Amino acid sequence: MRPGEVPGEGPAAAAAAGLEELKRRAGEAIEASSGPLGALSREIWSRPELAYQERQAHAALARFFAARPAWALQPRYKLETAFRADWAWDPRPDPPAAAPPLRLGLLCEYDALPGIGHACGHNLIAEVGAAAALGLQAALQSLGPGRTPPRGGPVQITVLGTPAEEDGGGKIDLIKAGAFDDLDVVFMAHPSQEDAAYLPDVAEHDVTVKYYGKASHAAAYPWEGVNALDAAVLAYNNLSLLRQQMKPTWRVHGIIKNGGIKPNIIPSYAELEFYLRAPSLRELAVLTEKAENCFKAAALATGCEVELQGGANDYYNVLPNKSLEKAYIDNGKKLGMEFVLNDNLNGLSGSTDFGNVTFVVPGIHPYFYIGSDALNHTEQYTAAAGSEEAQFYALRTAKALAMTALDVIFKPDLLEKVREDFRTVKLNEEGHLNAPERRGKGSLLGIGAACASR
Repeated sequence: MRPGEVPGEGPAAAAAAGLEELKRRAGEAIEASSGPLGALSREIWSRPELAYQERQAHAALARFFAARPAWALQPRYKLETAFRADWAWDPRPDPPAAAPPLRLGLLCEYDALPGIGHACGHNLIAEVGAAAALGLQAALQSLGPGRTPPRGGPVQITVLGTPAEEDGGGKIDLIKAGAFDDLDVVFMAHPSQEDAAYLPDVAEHDVTVKYYGKASHAAAYPWEGVNALDAAVLAYNNLSLLRQQMKPTWRVHGIIKNGGIKPNIIPSYAELEFYLRAPSLRELAVLTEKAENCFKAAALATGCEVELQGGANDYYNVLPNKSLEKAYIDNGKKLGMEFVLNDNLNGLSGSTDFGNVTFVVPGIHPYFYIGSDALNHTEQYTAAAGSEEAQFYALRTAKALAMTALDVIFKPDLLEKVREDFRTVKLNEEGHLNAPERRGKGSLLGIGAACASR
């Protein structure tokens, strides 16, 4: 009889019963910590901070894990407002020195939006990540020594604080710094208006377009000027006309940020900012080329010079992982979640730097209902994200993530399916990425970022 089996039962039945007991204990631990978790969420919500400036949120999360036994905390982990907290579990009495653990990552976000605070509920994302970690820790600690998971090895839980999702792409910075190199599977969840194991978050590229003209008196001798504002308006209209030939799944939206300083001065400088989105990197490259031609044509027509500056990080589309999604749905249904079926999805979501993560490690990024039908990025959603009602749904989501992580730990066949899904989907995506490489000044696409809500 294997360690941990119940006498008189078959190995499969005993394992299933034992796993369900662990899930129950994870849920109980999350409920037991609901007070501190809610306080953590409210502290982050009440003091919203923008991308890369989340110092108070970083400090709150660092204090949260520093106060809990056995968590190894690394504040300012590779970025000023990122952090890492690790907890290791190895119940074997004499573990081999070189035995690698199964490393599971739980991600926290905590940046806010300018002007409207936590209108995307990132305070709840941070809470869910922390809560799931505590639930996993309690479940594994309840096993005691000598009861190893079927795969036979230790487990490491890593909570990774990832700043700047709304602007800049903190996860991409952390990928480049190697923060995800030692993780096997990653988990996080994002607030929404519904429970969904997967939404088609799309690839995104942002570009700043700068037109340089020549100033002149607009009444006395306008013919001596070169109107940069005309170029900006023409570029905006070019893109508006392009929409007729754009695929229904493409998105282009932008603003004129600078259009001159005085009506009687021909504007010598104008600036636009645009976001370009498509379901895949391949399609994003096609859309980017079309947009680039619109910007260049406006410069040619007006006699201006144009400079195109892409963002530091492009956001990749989120790769699905059917095996993880199925496990999450099965666990969520046990907790009363009602999931939106794929047939009822509204086609597109926003974009997120978690998409880049799914190209380097298997992961899941479900969405969860928070008790409100308000839409993300509105004042109403800000209020909902800070409400007491949202706490029930956030903790329920944390339980579902912890339960899914336990499935990954104690079901070796699931772990292998998750890895196979990752390999297959990534190979398929990269196989379709046949866009020519783009180089030089003015290139828009640096395949290499926007909020699941951005």
